[in-house]
Amino acid sequence: MSAALELRRLDTAADGFDGELLALIAFESSQDEGVDATVAQIITDVRARGDAALLDYTRRFDRVDAQSVAALEITAAQMHAAYESLMTAQSDALGTAAARIRNFHERQKGSDWSLTEADGTELGQRVTPLDRVGVYVPGGKAAYPSSVLMNVIPAHVAGVREIVMVVPTPDGVRNPLVLAAAHLAGVTRAFAIGGAQAIAALAYGTATIPAVDKICGPGNAYVAAAKRRVFGVVGIDMVAGVSEVLVIADATANADWVALDLFAQAEHDEMAQALLLTPDAGLIDRVAASARRLIADMPRAAIIAASFARRGALIKTRDLAEACAIANRVAPEHLELAVADPDALLPQIRHAGAIFIGHYASEVLGDYCAGPNHVLPTGRTARFSSPLSVRDFEKRSSMIRISRAAAQKLGPVAATLARGEGLAAHAGSAEARIDKP
Repeated sequence: MSAALELRRLDTAADGFDGELLALIAFESSQDEGVDATVAQIITDVRARGDAALLDYTRRFDRVDAQSVAALEITAAQMHAAYESLMTAQSDALGTAAARIRNFHERQKGSDWSLTEADGTELGQRVTPLDRVGVYVPGGKAAYPSSVLMNVIPAHVAGVREIVMVVPTPDGVRNPLVLAAAHLAGVTRAFAIGGAQAIAALAYGTATIPAVDKICGPGNAYVAAAKRRVFGVVGIDMVAGVSEVLVIADATANADWVALDLFAQAEHDEMAQALLLTPDAGLIDRVAASARRLIADMPRAAIIAASFARRGALIKTRDLAEACAIANRVAPEHLELAVADPDALLPQIRHAGAIFIGHYASEVLGDYCAGPNHVLPTGRTARFSSPLSVRDFEKRSSMIRISRAAAQKLGPVAATLARGEGLAAHAGSAEARIDKP
């Protein structure tokens, strides 16, 4: 028996719509105090006891009894063997996805540049990769080889010399797809360790696991809390929230396709969000009918139903322009334009992690193999942040070569501003390089 599907319907013309929308998109992302306290203790313990703490937590949480952290290392040969063990369809799919992701990200690489002014001053930018990056890959309830590709390939393209992957392996079970993806993507070292303890090890280092410069990759509430805590010691990609999709559609949309696209996000998590915006009341009826019919075939029907009940909605708008305005307020992780003329709407969209253009642009293709990164801002953070990219694994250094002539011109400017700030040594440093009459 399939789960009962509650489909909330809203209308922008109805009184109180703004309040209903705000309540719908509000998401409490503050850290659970109990989770935070546990994570703080784990991080402190790993900093103090290093490898010994990792072994204790791996034994406790993953039921893996290892004599040393070195025994938990997944070797390059083991990753390669996992790839070789795959069925042809799996290896082909991974290879196709990896190639497309790499091709897209190659175009993001930064480059050095410089300019020379008339007085001989040279200004410019130098781009260098991070030295070492840590990638967390979930490995509890499910395995995510796509996360390996999306997090590792941009770092590899950027030129990061060492990419350290950590992945929990409950009961010692190592997922071959995850290891195969690590082989394809360019992981240099990997360890069968997970949880907040793995984040602590990457941030501070142990006798076996090297400290990294940045940590990326998704995880549960404990992993997210650990990433928050170590930020500043290392960089992090983001603290990701639950998955979101917003579909803007018109009468030309296929109701079954729209329903399945909404389901694809809702099945991630009971708190995931799936929204439809359309001026066509008939489409809302058709999508609702499709959803109620298709839910019977969904193995994760209970999760989908819970997601729709908590945060899902089918929303009738006055027109497509209003739908775009609401989409900008929501600033969704994924935005689909399932309309006859999506290019006409694109100039109206300002805030979205990724935009899927046209009826055939299923968000799911973006999850796996279209090419752009699927690590996207959630929880309205698309208003000010961007997808994971090669730039996240590069640093930009400003290059400044000042000529003698420029020092004569710029020195008085700097000295005047420095004295205005009450910084006499600053002013003196600039003035010392001015030629004396």
